[in-house]
Amino acid sequence: MKRTTTSAIAYVCGLLPDELEQALADAGHKPYRARQILRWMYRRGVHDVAGMTDLPQQLRDKLSRRMRVHPLRQLAQRQARDGSAKLSFRLPDRAAIETVIMPHGARATVCVSSQVGCAYNCAFCATGALGLERDLTPPEIVGQILCAQAVTQASVTNVVFMGMGEPLANYEATLKAVRIINHRACLDISARRIAISTCGLPEQMRRLAGEGLALHLAVSLNAPYDKLRTTLMPVNRRYPVRDVVAAAREYAIRTGRKVAFEYCLLDGVNDSRALAAATAKLLRGMPCMVNLIPCNEARAGFRRPPDATVRAFRQTLEAQGMEVAVRRPFGEEIAAACGQLAGPSQRRRRQSGPRGRAGSPRRRAHP
Repeated sequence: MKRTTTSAIAYVCGLLPDELEQALADAGHKPYRARQILRWMYRRGVHDVAGMTDLPQQLRDKLSRRMRVHPLRQLAQRQARDGSAKLSFRLPDRAAIETVIMPHGARATVCVSSQVGCAYNCAFCATGALGLERDLTPPEIVGQILCAQAVTQASVTNVVFMGMGEPLANYEATLKAVRIINHRACLDISARRIAISTCGLPEQMRRLAGEGLALHLAVSLNAPYDKLRTTLMPVNRRYPVRDVVAAAREYAIRTGRKVAFEYCLLDGVNDSRALAAATAKLLRGMPCMVNLIPCNEARAGFRRPPDATVRAFRQTLEAQGMEVAVRRPFGEEIAAACGQLAGPSQRRRRQSGPRGRAGSPRRRAHP
């Protein structure tokens, strides 16, 4: 059973505006105070109720005893030469997560975690070696963005759920966090600038398509054939590649958004021209692009292919009419790149760890 956090403290960044208004009204306060609190949090970056100076002192004192802006305690910040940064956080139950800030000039993308660890154990991913400890709550997700805003000079304009965990396996919390991130009175980030990455959970992908949001969906593919994909991603035994692609195709049709298929290139494993051609054939005819990710060092036994191999794979896809991009490896030197997040106290485990039974989510054992 997954652990969840319980606390008598209410975390404001986990509430939609109408929920905050109701909470204040239930406590005998004027609902319009919610607008003031949200402006302080999201527009002025004040994370302490005591500093919200247009609230009456008596109200601030009461709220300070019952409410916090977010539940995170920052443990560390590491900066890479490319300008990216990795933040490590302690949660109320002492679990730990990591978040990455990726700058693009005056703008920045924040890569958030959605779980502590991950159950799906993709062979090349450091987070998968940990197993799943628990889901994150909405304030633990949204709080990562608030903390990122506080330490970067760039304006946070994009959010990607590509950190630790499988967002669609923590569906309710992920969707509530998305709605808070998107709400005009909160972070006011367009749904088109929010990306959800998944290892490929068809039922949840179809459910997401019906939410009325224009979210960007990114599906981790990594091989066009079941046998190879299962060796890399045990979840494929439960959800074969064609089922995943069919759900992605439905998502693209229902939302009008291109789906991104993420393909982690592993030297000598899944990087041949033949596999590139098979990938193009599998995806032909649907609104999509292929996002190639040359392997970052995360788990033993996998290496990044030579640049010439990456170019050849891309050229083969493009020759078949596919739209292709190669992802820039932000923060690799600080273990902040795709597949490298493992939590500050788990770094020593990132290159090894028990393998889960193929197709079965694996949870971390607890003392």
